Amino acid sequence: METEKLFWKDAYMAEFEAVVISVSVENEGTGKFIVLDKTAFYPHGGGQPCDTGKLLKEVQIDGKSDVAVWSVKSVIKKDGNIIHELEGPDEIKIGDKMHGYINWNRRHELMKMHTTAHLLSAIIHKETGVLITGNQLGENESRIDFALRDFSKEKAQDYIDRANSIIQQNLPVTSYIVKMVDVAGDESLFKLAKGFPADMQEIRIVEIKGVDKQADGGTHVLFLGEIGKIVLVKTENKGKDNRRIYFKLEKV
Repeated sequence: METEKLFWKDAYMAEFEAVVISVSVENEGTGKFIVLDKTAFYPHGGGQPCDTGKLLKEVQIDGKSDVAVWSVKSVIKKDGNIIHELEGPDEIKIGDKMHGYINWNRRHELMKMHTTAHLLSAIIHKETGVLITGNQLGENESRIDFALRDFSKEKAQDYIDRANSIIQQNLPVTSYIVKMVDVAGDESLFKLAKGFPADMQEIRIVEIKGVDKQADGGTHVLFLGEIGKIVLVKTENKGKDNRRIYFKLEKV
C-alpha cells in the first residue's frame, strides 16, 4: 500500500487526518519513523526540502482526554511510501488516527520558489536548449545550475527580467498525471539532465499555461502572481559547462 499523496491533490492543504500503517524505532528507542495511509507532508526530493510541522493524536491520561504532539523533523520517500521522522515521547502504534499540521509559511515559500525555478528553466531552455544540472530550493534563497558555457550576470538578469514580465500576467499553474508511455518521446517535458527512473509507469506534469510543461513531483502555486518578484542574488561559474544562478523573491 503506497502512501496517498495529498500534496499532489491540493498543495494548499495545511491540515489533514490519516491513519498510521507502519511504525519503526531507532536502536536507542528515541527516534520514531512512521508511515501514514495518506499525507500532506511533502518528502524531500527534486531539490525541494521536505515539509515540517506536527502530528497529533488524542490520548487518555488518568481517564481524561488529552492530546499528544510530535514534531515532524524530516520526511523522505522510500519504496513508494512516505516516511515521517518524529520527535516526541509518547507511544505510536499501527491504527492510530493522527491529525497533521503543515508548517504553512515554509510550504508556501517553497511552492513559490519551485514554480519560479520552472519558469526560469523554461525561459533559459527555450533560448539555449540546455538542461538543468542541479538545483536547491530554500525558503529565503534558491539556486539553479545549467549546462551553459556562454553566460554572464547580465544574461542572467535578462532571463529574470523576462520571467518577472511573465509573472505579471498571473498565468495559471496546473498539474496532472499521464502515462509515461504516452509522453516518453516528448523531450520538452524533461528538463533535468539526470532524467527519470526507467521503470516509471506514470508521471506528473506541471504546466504553466502557454509557457512551460515539465515532469515534476513538487508543490507549486496556482497562479504566477503569488510569486511576487524574482531578484538576482549572484551568479557563479561551477566548472567548464556549469553555471549557477542564485535568486530570491520579493513581495510586490
